Amino acid sequence: MNTVHTLGILFAEELQTWPPWLEKFWISVTSLADPKCVFTVCFPLAYFLDRKVGLSVLWTGLVAEWLNVVLKWFLFGERPFWWVHETGLASEKLLMLRQFPVSCETGPGSPSGHCMITAAALWPLVTALTERASRHSKSLLVNLTPFLTYTLLLLAVGLSRIFVLAHFPHQVVAGIVTGTALGWGLGPHPPVARTPGFFAAAALTLLLGSLALHNLLIAAGVDIDWSIRLATKWCSNPAWLRLDTQPFASLFRVTGSALGLGLAAAFPLPPGQERLDPRQRVAGAVLALVAIQGLHRLPQPANVSLWYGTRLLMYAATPWLVASLLPRLIPALVRPGGSPHDE
Repeated sequence: MNTVHTLGILFAEELQTWPPWLEKFWISVTSLADPKCVFTVCFPLAYFLDRKVGLSVLWTGLVAEWLNVVLKWFLFGERPFWWVHETGLASEKLLMLRQFPVSCETGPGSPSGHCMITAAALWPLVTALTERASRHSKSLLVNLTPFLTYTLLLLAVGLSRIFVLAHFPHQVVAGIVTGTALGWGLGPHPPVARTPGFFAAAALTLLLGSLALHNLLIAAGVDIDWSIRLATKWCSNPAWLRLDTQPFASLFRVTGSALGLGLAAAFPLPPGQERLDPRQRVAGAVLALVAIQGLHRLPQPANVSLWYGTRLLMYAATPWLVASLLPRLIPALVRPGGSPHDE
């Protein structure tokens, strides 16, 4: 693997020599493709485009994130920003590599979570857009546009992860392939008619299963926190180390999201209220984004346990807000056709 890693480092160094304006582009792409954006941006937008597609995006995304954590525990993937120093390659070859605020992720590196979760979660949306395009146009280019955009996006995300030294190229490829396969498998089966009990059981299975696996690995003598120590050791700025890049942050996000789907299922919409006018859908999407961003910008507790608890509650509130509360409020705020109600 040393040869594969070395070639990956040289490729990253080459990427960092490209024109300076690309630096902002790569950092923007890697930030926008953060897995949490699937839950806070992609899900509400997809939901108000089509309810089934939105639920499929969220469900596929949370399963992909859980599986990504488990795979990382077993694959022990290195990250370029620490590997290059641990092996002495940085001083041996006098490499000119830079770290960035988004470089210092603390979990293992393989497969790439950004690529895997984005590829999986966006698959249902891309297939839905392709079906819609095919109904309105016979142009091959128009029909292929969603998948071409999807491919270019994943390519950009992968290159951005290599650029910031978060992943090696083979980890990016593994993430894209695994995520696409998962999206293809789960996308056609959204949990639309599932009961609250199903989602509660899913949430408990995801969390308790992960905790059990974590404890089994420790009991077997596996150093499960090895990547956190290396990230802390070699991150060039300690302020760049973020708690939300640790594996358990992902686990609490997916657990909260599954619980939120159960909460939304416990308060189903009355018949007919799921059908919103196009402008009502736009209003719902905008209100959802504003509400979710406001929720996630609330001050976070300094205590780690409270931070995890707050995180779980925030991600549990998101599906309920999008799939239950706002669809009830929108018809009262925006008439069909987009005219606000008179007060």
